[in-house]
Amino acid sequence: MTINQDTGGKRILVIDDDVELCQLVNRFLTQEGFEMESVNSGGAGAERALSESYALIVLDVMMPEVNGFDVLRRIRTQSQIPVLMLTAKGDALDRVLGLEMGADDYLAKPFNPQELVARIRAILRRTTSQNEPKSPRTPLVVGDVEMDRGARVVRRQGEMVNLTSVEFDLLEALLQTPGQVISREKLTHDVLGREFSPFDRSIDTHVCNLRKKIGLLPQGTERIKGVRGIGYVYALPAEVVA
Repeated sequence: MTINQDTGGKRILVIDDDVELCQLVNRFLTQEGFEMESVNSGGAGAERALSESYALIVLDVMMPEVNGFDVLRRIRTQSQIPVLMLTAKGDALDRVLGLEMGADDYLAKPFNPQELVARIRAILRRTTSQNEPKSPRTPLVVGDVEMDRGARVVRRQGEMVNLTSVEFDLLEALLQTPGQVISREKLTHDVLGREFSPFDRSIDTHVCNLRKKIGLLPQGTERIKGVRGIGYVYALPAEVVA
């Protein structure tokens, strides 16, 4: 059974075995107007995340017994609630793996509390706008891919493609201007809701995940092509180019 995401207002759950860090985060985010709760073990955190309503989960990777990846895996079997992962500084593998498993974003420890707030607000702005009632919009159709933006459903050759919220927004940005290159800076700003950093590879990881799910064009070439040093472009189908 799939649990529908309820934003839970501004209620945030922190899952981290570092009690002092949880207290600091709780104190800081409470001052910023959020309602905070914390759990200090992965197993209990996963149960809490799936049994109650939250706007967002802050999840640490390095926890004993049940680590953050296992918690994220459990959450994603039932819920698409936004998850911000806390990773070890400089550990790119943890960041990539978390994003591949469906995390919305990551932040390396130690972090500036103001950056944590900025990341949380960016995720919540995006997810809140997705849940707001929208007037009907014309579906986006490029070749054999059709996107129903109102229902947030994507089909390729008539078959539904299961995308995360970030992947959906990324594909929407690319489908709106097929054949035109979109810079990594613009994709990071428009899709992730933050300013681009040369050392931030999040958008590249999301593109990689999207490529795997959306598959190749009928002629066997990539749908989403990288333009070195600039960004990405959704390739026009051969029949459109001809």
